[in-house]
Amino acid sequence: MSAEHHSATEIPGRLRLVREEIALAAEAAGRDPGAIELIAVSKTVSAAVIEEAIEAGQRVFGENRVQEAHGKWPALKELHPDIELHLIGPLQSNKVREAIALFDVIETLDRPKLARALAEEREQQGKLPRLFVQVNTGAEPQKAGIAPEETANFVALCRDTFNLEIDGLMCIPPYDEEPSMHFALLAKLAEELGLAELSMGMSGDFAKAVVFGATYVRVGTAIFGERILLD
Repeated sequence: MSAEHHSATEIPGRLRLVREEIALAAEAAGRDPGAIELIAVSKTVSAAVIEEAIEAGQRVFGENRVQEAHGKWPALKELHPDIELHLIGPLQSNKVREAIALFDVIETLDRPKLARALAEEREQQGKLPRLFVQVNTGAEPQKAGIAPEETANFVALCRDTFNLEIDGLMCIPPYDEEPSMHFALLAKLAEELGLAELSMGMSGDFAKAVVFGATYVRVGTAIFGERILLD
């Protein structure tokens, strides 16, 4: 029996605990808990285990890779048409067609070439997922995302040049830094740009993200347990 399968029966309880923690953080911050959406991060998680989360009432999921998502989500979405699927990992320009067909939200728009590819593919498919711009709040060279000081110009480029509607911002703070300052920076940028959605906070820090205004938190390990790595 795999560790993943063994942990599957614990998923309803884990989901409940995460939702309770979100609600407590929201109430402490004077926010409506209903304004925060939980994204269950299902990378490396099998379709059978994802079904456990769906049966427990979870409807919003996040995947890191287009290819992996393509292997399990078309069938799941056919069974559960109300699922909202977010791409939360880097998107290569050559995967844009597949991504638009599969995802409801792409959170990782981070460069002009990708903005152009999305705009061109919209002409082909006649639709686009909702789009978030990924901001590299820690200015980490190995990490994707627009530099904070370039975010306003990039959002303007997306809107004005490519006619893309941007719904929000997303960040992944450096793992070895206090995340609060990164959440505060992302919230400030979103406010300045008139963007309503903030995707920030993961298993270890989502309660803090809620305090700083997150409208989406991305939680994997706290729901599905430790990852079984595929590569």
